[in-house]
Parts: sequence; structure tokens; C-alpha cells
Amino acid sequence: MPSTPPIHCLALSTLVVREYDEAIRFFVDQLGFRLLEDTPLEPGKRWVVVAPEPGAGGLLLARAVGPQQERAIGQQAGGRVAFFLTTTDFESSYRLLRERGVQFCETPRHEAYGTVAVFLDLYGNCWDLIQPHR
Repeated sequence: MPSTPPIHCLALSTLVVREYDEAIRFFVDQLGFRLLEDTPLEPGKRWVVVAPEPGAGGLLLARAVGPQQERAIGQQAGGRVAFFLTTTDFESSYRLLRERGVQFCETPRHEAYGTVAVFLDLYGNCWDLIQPHR
């Protein structure tokens, strides 16, 4: 038996959303993600997965059910950056996302790990757009 389990990657993370279709529109139309799956489940539920590209790890968009989950919308990480998108061309990515209406909280800055700017998703969760140093 191996000393560590044969786990290869984190495949999905859940993002609690208000409604499936508005979340799909944001991630596909504004961020340029791909809709990888949209499968109806029990009444009112769907299995919705979006990702920057197939195989890149994705988000399971989960519609909030009940007051506790509704309070989590926009507070996935309690106001901290919860998600990180990398790019190989920061300027082009930053410009395109702004043109598509993505709200950035700051101007781009240069850090030891790369060029970065924080933006908000449609619910107010913080994301980093990063071009890491090579």
C-alpha cells in the first residue's frame, strides 16, 4: 500500500449561487469559461460545471437552498480572495475582462509572485487574476 493516496488533482470546487442561469452567464459570457456540464437532477436542482478549459479544474455551481446557504452567497471565503485565475498575458486578460464588465477592486500590481489584480464575481466573491513570474 502506498504511503500517500493516489490522488492526482482537485477536480471541482463548489460555488454557492443564487440562480444557475445567471451564474452560467457570468462565468461563460464575462469570464470566458466553458460550460462543461448542465445536467438536470431532482426537481429544481442541476449539476452545473464551468471551467476555464476542460481539464483545468472547475466550479460546481450549486444553487443555494435554505437560509444558511443563501447567507453564504458572495461570502465563500469571508471576504478574502477565494479563487485564483492564472493567465500568460495579464494585460490582454485584464483588458478583456474589464471590457466584458468584470468589476476589478484595484489596479494591477506587481508582487514577488507575479502581476495580480483582485476582481469580484457577480455575487461579490473576491478572485485574483494572476500572471505568475516564470
